[in-house]
Amino acid sequence: MYWTLELASYLEDAPWPATKEELIDYSVRSGAPLEVVENLQELEDDGQPYESIEEIWPDYPTKEDFLFNDDEY
Repeated sequence: MYWTLELASYLEDAPWPATKEELIDYSVRSGAPLEVVENLQELEDDGQPYESIEEIWPDYPTKEDFLFNDDEY
């Protein structure tokens, strides 16, 4: 399983919290690439919903990871 920013971006608007099956369904319905669905199928399924993309990909960058000053724009 591998994640990239492009692949993970397909899950940004997912209906969080969501179970593994709900995320797979959302990915298929939203037209995400096959790699996204394959990555989701490889997740452990303990029946508990995932709260955010960070639970799936802990290294997912957030707005705080980018160093720019909003006040300048």
